[in-house]
Amino acid sequence: MSGTLLWAPQAWVAGGWAESVLLRADAAGQWAEVQPGAAAPPQATVLPGPVLPGLVNAHSHAFQRAFAGLAERRESAHDDFWSWRDRMYGVALRITPAQLQAVATQLYGELLVGGYTEVCEFHYLHHGECGAPHVEPLAMSLALANAAAASGIGLTLLPVLYERAGFTQPRLRDDQRRFATDVDTVLRMRDAVRAWQRPQVRSGVAIHSLRAAAPESIRALARRLEGDAGPIHIHIAEQTAEVDDCLAATGARPIEWLARELPLDARWQLVHATHATPQEIAAVAACGAGVVLCPSTEANLGDGLADLPRWLASGTPLSLGSDSQIGRSWSEELRWLDYGQRLARHERNVAAQPGRFAGATAANLFERVRAGGAAAAGFARWGLVSGARADLLVLDTAASGLLGVPASHRLDALTFATSGPALREVWVAGRRVVAGSVHAGAAAHGAAFAAAMAELWPG
Repeated sequence: MSGTLLWAPQAWVAGGWAESVLLRADAAGQWAEVQPGAAAPPQATVLPGPVLPGLVNAHSHAFQRAFAGLAERRESAHDDFWSWRDRMYGVALRITPAQLQAVATQLYGELLVGGYTEVCEFHYLHHGECGAPHVEPLAMSLALANAAAASGIGLTLLPVLYERAGFTQPRLRDDQRRFATDVDTVLRMRDAVRAWQRPQVRSGVAIHSLRAAAPESIRALARRLEGDAGPIHIHIAEQTAEVDDCLAATGARPIEWLARELPLDARWQLVHATHATPQEIAAVAACGAGVVLCPSTEANLGDGLADLPRWLASGTPLSLGSDSQIGRSWSEELRWLDYGQRLARHERNVAAQPGRFAGATAANLFERVRAGGAAAAGFARWGLVSGARADLLVLDTAASGLLGVPASHRLDALTFATSGPALREVWVAGRRVVAGSVHAGAAAHGAAFAAAMAELWPG
């Protein structure tokens, strides 16, 4: 939409609320002008509420939307991440490209309604049910790209290096057969996605974890990524068993090994990093790498609590992810970030920084993940600023939790006191994709999703 001209009564600019903001998007879908204190021109579209930037969802496994809510029972003596993972593989082994597209399209619409305008897809589900490549080797990647196009969300595809079952298991298990890749395969996939030149689709790479890729392969991939600007993601230190296994196999903790053995920089995104020592946190901060936190999933899977105060104090770039899709809005993730710390520490507003944002917890977290999300998705700029993609969220000030709240506290109320839909509109690259708190394709996408779920879970 060439020259889209918008005007907002209030907008979150440069870390705070600004009044009477004129926003102009260029033909490429980027902000060409963000001007507070401007009168509304006659030709401008007046937005029906205060405006926030959209956020990057920096860690998603879209296919797991088909499993959300279906692992909340226990028949055995013990249930943990590893037993959940074995059950989740049941979906991974069955889902087809068409079903994945239906599931991802539904998910991406939900993420937009939840305030995410870009999603980083940590994509390891590549091959056919028997483990052989599809006739179209990128069939599953195409399903995700088609889902992103249908929903209107931006997509960063991260094909995953996945070659073994564990530190002492040099091959994949049979139930991991759809995940198999090597360094060459991952780079071919990345290059193929870039060659599509689809609007709002970009690509980097990912390493599943230290346990799932041999050290020599990780080093080889890092060497071949020298000079490439794309993001590099890795699951790390999510589970205590992973830390123990890494120590036994390498003599070092996972983050310790990664920081020691590889030239980490701002492209690297450490997903979860739940179990990190002060020394490891300092090492990550020193190299400029980012950390992706997924609080609702980490709670659901019993991962543990990250040392959020120390990560914040270190200055490490932080971002959010929906991961297993048990939660699909960033306000829920921010709430869980601080509530987990409150429960563990018997304190309140743990993530607030007195002297910044009038001591507001929500604003401090929001600004950290807004800025950190840019690098996680490979963007140089993100937010309501010239040169960034023209994404925005329009708050519904009549929503439950926001009604009657003073303007200065709306972000606080959205994060900590609002449970229902609270965004009237969502725009991506200068185009409105959510109106009246409903995604434009909600009915059709919901029907396709329900049909796919009926196929995946007959009876």
